[in-house]
Amino acid sequence: MGFIFVNPNPDGLFNGDCVIRAISVALNKPWDDIHLDLCALSHIMKDMPSSDAVWGKYLIDNGFQRYVAFPECKRCYTLKDFCEQNPNGTFVIATGTHAVGVIDGDYYDTADSGDCIPIYYYRKEEDV
Repeated sequence: MGFIFVNPNPDGLFNGDCVIRAISVALNKPWDDIHLDLCALSHIMKDMPSSDAVWGKYLIDNGFQRYVAFPECKRCYTLKDFCEQNPNGTFVIATGTHAVGVIDGDYYDTADSGDCIPIYYYRKEEDV
């Protein structure tokens, strides 16, 4: 369990698209498909594709449930801790400034985000 480098962005970019990359990992769909889906939904909702409301609705529409991360120690509970405590399942974790895809205790990202603090997360309901 741990960090696995992945960048589903077809051009290898990783600036401002962490939500798209995280959802791409969690749904095992191409970055382009997620980007187009989020742009269409953002147009309908009249909000930005990276807004919590848009990508949250997208995840819920794709079988995820939202949960608030409320560990006993909010400053010392990291993404790495979350993965150790949740070795099974598919998640998209939000840290407030970043989003990370997690599958079966491994977190997939362009850099090791294990020290980030989870604020809320989405879990694929078929995994519960």
